[in-house]
Amino acid sequence: MAKTFDATSTTDEVLSGINLKRKRILVTGASAGLGVETARSLAAHGAQVVGAARDLAKAEAATAQLRREATSNGGSFELVALDLGDLKSIRHCADALLAKGEPFDVVIANAGVMATPFRHTADGFEMQFGTNHLGHFVLVNRISPLIRKGGRLINLSSAGHRFSNVDLEDPNFVRTPYEPFVAYGRSKTANILFAVAFDRRHRGNGIRSAAVHPGGVQTELDRHVDPILIQRIIEQTNKQLASEGKAPFQLKTIAQGAATSVWAAVVAPADEIGGRYCENCHIGHVVAAHVTISATSGGVRAYALDTNAAEALWKKSEEMVGEKF
Repeated sequence: MAKTFDATSTTDEVLSGINLKRKRILVTGASAGLGVETARSLAAHGAQVVGAARDLAKAEAATAQLRREATSNGGSFELVALDLGDLKSIRHCADALLAKGEPFDVVIANAGVMATPFRHTADGFEMQFGTNHLGHFVLVNRISPLIRKGGRLINLSSAGHRFSNVDLEDPNFVRTPYEPFVAYGRSKTANILFAVAFDRRHRGNGIRSAAVHPGGVQTELDRHVDPILIQRIIEQTNKQLASEGKAPFQLKTIAQGAATSVWAAVVAPADEIGGRYCENCHIGHVVAAHVTISATSGGVRAYALDTNAAEALWKKSEEMVGEKF
């Protein structure tokens, strides 16, 4: 009987008894928080992990203990340079991986930014959509020939996808007033839609793709958000929970936040997670547009799994980056 996990499960609990020797896994954003923990837990169970990071010096320091743990458990860890806000860097990284020619069993698109001030990537894209979605869109599609049959793509999304659907008419906020969390919501919806479209294209070759929500975790991701605002949201959430007779909201630990990523990557049945949205080490249920969702509700908005929207996003993304996949 398969083990069951929940919101409190940690990476090591999810991976208990699993040997990942000879599995090769790419994790983006391996310089802090969820990325480091995801890489650590996989390498500690024998996987050969390649971590991608923009700031290699920071990543080297953040992964020193990870390397020691990997070595002592039969795994390995190496770093490659990747700036998801710069198409030149992304293509250089992808070309280097392709030249090396070593296949991957799993790609975990973990890196991202949240609620940034209005900025643009090196190529002129709105920072959150450009980094969180377009950067991974180019990287993953370029290295897709390296993903083994039976492999997986796991995109880090968020319950924040509920803030907004994608806007393919104005993805860079040229005409729309910029709102940090609306932009974040667009990018996180895009992460899910990309997983849906990638899964449809590759499942015939035994490659599946899913999106995951790590849950509420305090990491560097919230560095652009006013701490007072975060506290206010938690207080409002707890008032609502109290009115429902529920326990107060608790942030997950980093090990709990990364658990759904590794569960979807190497534990959950591929056919169950393919093209789906996962949270708390389970498949998230679909919530219709007319249903009100609170800050503590689970589930995924139907628009984020819409196959027509996924195809439209794919086409728009190709137009934006000037490359067809």
